[in-house]
Formats: sequence, C-alpha cells, structure tokens
Amino acid sequence: MRTMKLTGQVVALAAVAGLLGLLIWRLTHQSKPPKIGGPAPAFSLKRVDASGTLDLASLRGKPVVLNFWASWCVPCKGEAKMLEQASREYRSQGVVFLGVDFHDVTGDARKFLEHHGVTYPTVQDGSGSVADRYGVSAVPETYFIDRSGRLVGEHIMGTVVDAKDAFRRGVEAALTS
Repeated sequence: MRTMKLTGQVVALAAVAGLLGLLIWRLTHQSKPPKIGGPAPAFSLKRVDASGTLDLASLRGKPVVLNFWASWCVPCKGEAKMLEQASREYRSQGVVFLGVDFHDVTGDARKFLEHHGVTYPTVQDGSGSVADRYGVSAVPETYFIDRSGRLVGEHIMGTVVDAKDAFRRGVEAALTS
C-alpha cells in the first residue's frame, strides 16, 4: 500500500514537472508579432476551397487585408459580413482580402464561408505556424499589408466591427503606402 502511494506521488510530481517544463518552453519560444513597417511574414498555404495553394508573395504589388479567423470563433461570425462587404467595396481599388483559417477543420471552414457568403480567398493554417509567425494570440486578428509587402496601419486584435475606424485607416494605409 505504501509503495503504491509513493509511486502515485512520484508520477504526479513527474507530471507537474513536465507541465512546468512545457510552460517554460512555451514562454521562452513564443513568437513576437512582426513590427508595423517591417516585412509581412511570408507563407504558402492550401486554399480552403481545394483549388491549390496561395503564396503571399504572389500578391506583391497589391494591398492586402489579412484576417485570421476560425469557424468556431463567435466574434469571427460577427465580423464576416463586414469583411465581405469591405472586400467588395475595395476590390475596384485592387485591395485583396485574404482569410487565414486558424486551427480548424476544413469542412467546418467551408460551411462557415458558405453560410456567411465569404467570396474572397481563404487559406488554411491548420498547424497554426503562420499565425505564430504573425504573433496571433486569439482570433480574430487583422493585419494590413502594402503593395511592397510591408505591414502598415494598426494591427487589430479582435473584431473589426469593434474597430471600424482603425480598420478603415488600415485599408487606406495599405492603399497609399
């Protein structure tokens, strides 16, 4: 009985030590968000609609609104309509809206896009590696990229519906930089 109790305590202690080690590693290896004015981190990801891959570099020369979202994200549902409307509004000025589906199931992402009428290109970041390079801590988050591939405007953490002025300024910065 005493050996069993001691074994249980050792196992519990090892588990706590392992979790503590994991926490320390995560804190010391957490990526920092890129700086506004610096280059947008490059990526190439599969499109949610299964029409191949999309490379961010292929959009060089065009202003880009980059929105990280997920089908399971309640605030993302609330901003989808505004983003789609803005993509239609700015399309004639050459602005490309690009959705990055974060830690999601492809089928759920497709249903989300269809349900909300999202027509702009969307790629899937299932592993979260691209989101890590951008320093995304929670979805939704939105970045603005100018024609030369630099981050401009104000990085929006949270829904663009709650930051309409910052969103418009970000799009304008991407257009004019």
